[in-house]
Amino acid sequence: MELAAPAFRRYLLLLAQEHLEFRLPEISSLLSLCGGKFSGEQEIRVNSPFWILNIPSEEMARGLMKRTVCAKSIFELWGHGRSEGELYASLKNYPVDKMLPYLQSDSTYKVHIHTFNKTLTQAQKIKKIDALEFLPFKGKVNLKNPEHIFWILEDYGMNPNNVPEEPFHLYFGRWIADGQRELIESYSVKKRHFIGNTSMDACLSFIMANHGRVKPNDVVYDPFVGTGGLLISSAHFGAYVCGTDIDYNTIHGLGKASRKNQKWRGPDENIRANLRQYGLEKYYLDALVADSSRPIWRKGMLFDAIITDPPYGIREATRRTGSQKEAVKSVERRYTEEIIPRHPCLKLISNCEQMLSSHTSRRLITMEKVKEFKSGSKPVAIPAEHTVLKSNACILIPCRIKMRILTCWMASICHTGDTILSVRSISVV
Repeated sequence: MELAAPAFRRYLLLLAQEHLEFRLPEISSLLSLCGGKFSGEQEIRVNSPFWILNIPSEEMARGLMKRTVCAKSIFELWGHGRSEGELYASLKNYPVDKMLPYLQSDSTYKVHIHTFNKTLTQAQKIKKIDALEFLPFKGKVNLKNPEHIFWILEDYGMNPNNVPEEPFHLYFGRWIADGQRELIESYSVKKRHFIGNTSMDACLSFIMANHGRVKPNDVVYDPFVGTGGLLISSAHFGAYVCGTDIDYNTIHGLGKASRKNQKWRGPDENIRANLRQYGLEKYYLDALVADSSRPIWRKGMLFDAIITDPPYGIREATRRTGSQKEAVKSVERRYTEEIIPRHPCLKLISNCEQMLSSHTSRRLITMEKVKEFKSGSKPVAIPAEHTVLKSNACILIPCRIKMRILTCWMASICHTGDTILSVRSISVV
């Protein structure tokens, strides 16, 4: 006797309109982390703020929202249409038995209206709410503290210079949960105790941790740790964190300060102080002064995830302790797929572009270890001119870290399956 497949419910995901290419890999990674799977049946318009997802349970939907910083809210979708008539017909066809638990006479509710790319007057909003009188609402309206919140969401397209009279898509659903967008403000670099010129902003830090599927009790490593921005986001999700950096002054919190009107760093400006600021010090293992082109780790699997932001050398020069600063000539290389680091043990999961200017961008590359590393394994052949990490027009890693070396030792110190490698590199568009 075959077991019936789990019944999927449709949910509407409302996303923030930033880092558009990063959103799909983040949601896919988090669904996987929650025990789900991102199937081809999902109704995704990549640049739209509205996605319809098929998720097995409300519990999984809530789990997704406990992690995502790309999504604002998620709703149990009751109706969807391209016009008001289609929306109302869709609502009338929605099973009443799924509605009734939230429409009881002893419950309270309110209806909220959200529009994308258009502002409605209060009179227009009231008219749209009144048009839903055919729904069997039996509870009392409570605008301040309702038990259930229902949303009408309208999509007026992506062009602010040509806003249509009527929306392209209309949705109605029950609010389930909000995402973690507040983390962007509460972990803002502007409020952080210890920063550098290239400290990772909070939003991208949490996105990278989500791409890396960081979970409680993981051990996460950043080989270019800097001021520890990526360690903070991973520790927030319960992972134990450590890192290395070639810059002695950064690791020890010495030298000139990066803040305006502050000449020198204070006595307690360091990575540990950053984690202590957010109550995460218990997850901090240590940070070492080390050159990532020369692996320092013993043989064996040590880390569950490697999440890093390689230096570009544009905004902050890096000095190798005990040696003269190495001058690297600029070499202009336009982006091609061959630039992506490759290794037989690592599978490319996603490659997301973030535009920096009209002619430059940087990419977030996420890889998963799919098999055990064996001594002597060699990466896939890479053209000689692509054997160093580059930026827009320069070879910007002063220690000349070779991709084949970097991917090789990363494959050797990570666990199979659970390990995700997130590395950002910069390139000419």
